[in-house]
Amino acid sequence: MKAILLSLLAACILTACAARGPEMQTVDYVDIERFMGDWYVIANIPTFLEKGAHNAVESYRLDEDGSIATTFTFRKDGFDGKPKEYNPRGFIRDSKSNAIWGMRFVWPFKSDYRIVYLNEDYSQTIIGRQSRDYVWIMARTPHISDQDYDRLRWAVGSHGYDPSLLQRVPQRW
Repeated sequence: MKAILLSLLAACILTACAARGPEMQTVDYVDIERFMGDWYVIANIPTFLEKGAHNAVESYRLDEDGSIATTFTFRKDGFDGKPKEYNPRGFIRDSKSNAIWGMRFVWPFKSDYRIVYLNEDYSQTIIGRQSRDYVWIMARTPHISDQDYDRLRWAVGSHGYDPSLLQRVPQRW
């Protein structure tokens, strides 16, 4: 019951209307097949569910119906903390770019999910939201160089976020 209530609360928060600001630019095109797989969360402006997350990983799988099965796992409050898993489903809203999705945690609500940065080799990405309340820097590896982190942090700021709100997600594998 507690998990259902938390999921409902997350859906309400993630779908709430916030100040929109200027339209958030996404990448021009995402090869959705290449985007699938595991992404380590390097840093974020976390939702309440993610606070204290360690070893956070977002995994995507394209299903036959075109939706994206998502598995988000982490350990709560430490590397030995309680394992957590959430399974939202992604729906591509812009099939021209594949960069704007709706992410459904609880039916029928879909939260905004935008791929605003993706490097050429699909090894680093930034996921943002039009409301600029949450953001995620993710990579195919659990660690990135300080130079890459600084560049991605700057990119987060260029999309209208306050980069000082970013929190590194501890990764130890």
